Amino acid sequence: MAVLASVAMLATQASAQDANYPNRPVHIIVCVPAGGGVDTVTRFIAEKLEKRLGQPVVVENRSGAGGNIGAEVVFKSDPDGYTLLASQPAPITVNPLLYKGISFDPTKFEPVAIMTIIPNVLLVREDFPAKTAQEFMAYAKANPGKINYASQGIGTTSHLTAALLEHLAGIKLQHVPYKGTAPALTDLISGHVDMMFSELASAKKFSDAGRARILAVATKQRLPQLPNVPTFEELGVKGFESITWNAISAPPKTPRAIVAKLNEAIEDVLASPEAKAHFAKINAQPASGSPAQATAFIEKETKTWGGVIKQAGIQPH
Repeated sequence: MAVLASVAMLATQASAQDANYPNRPVHIIVCVPAGGGVDTVTRFIAEKLEKRLGQPVVVENRSGAGGNIGAEVVFKSDPDGYTLLASQPAPITVNPLLYKGISFDPTKFEPVAIMTIIPNVLLVREDFPAKTAQEFMAYAKANPGKINYASQGIGTTSHLTAALLEHLAGIKLQHVPYKGTAPALTDLISGHVDMMFSELASAKKFSDAGRARILAVATKQRLPQLPNVPTFEELGVKGFESITWNAISAPPKTPRAIVAKLNEAIEDVLASPEAKAHFAKINAQPASGSPAQATAFIEKETKTWGGVIKQAGIQPH
């Protein structure tokens, strides 16, 4: 009886703590350098969360190893809702397939919310010989291995998207990995590499300035921002789709009540006119959904890109 009473008391205390959450600052660990896409989105949301949670929301960058350093910090934190992870897809989906010796299990995180979804597009250097998407596909098929493409690094969305295109379109490209989006795009617009799959937010800036060209979008339908740019489905590459997204996750075993409260607050931010206007300016789409929907979305993305990694024979390093 004494044991049962002790268990009941602990459960009551835990429930009370959940109900009082948060009563001190919440820390969000961003696993990319300051100024990147995930960082920018997270800082906007964190600022708006402070009013909704009634506590300071502190953003801290812990970058490195493809997001693994920041992810590990959060994974090993207390599951009390006061330390959260803001990440791009890889750390919470496919990094175990790409890195040796990872000391955390992405499937054990508690997904809180998907913050934003950003379409990926095919961007080529301004003087690339193919001027249309149709010409690009014909050129790629006629010149196997002669088109080189930049990526943010091995296993990143830009790398895996190109690998998926190779598989579905039956073409051969040459991979040139970089350490991040900025150096990859710098070499693209300088003409040192031919192409890159990039987030619309980054690509459109250079396209509008005439420093590079967007030839196709990696979405199921054409984008309202680029009504004259075709999809790969229109080019005959069936099943080709790629998006970049940003998520908030909590450590394993974080109480459901805390996850739900965080999700409700983030959803409220994302639904606000201010958020919609802000993200429209950077060509990002506010996401929405419950923790269960976020979990299902992440599981689907993990399955898709895990399959691409295996199909392409990408080895962990």
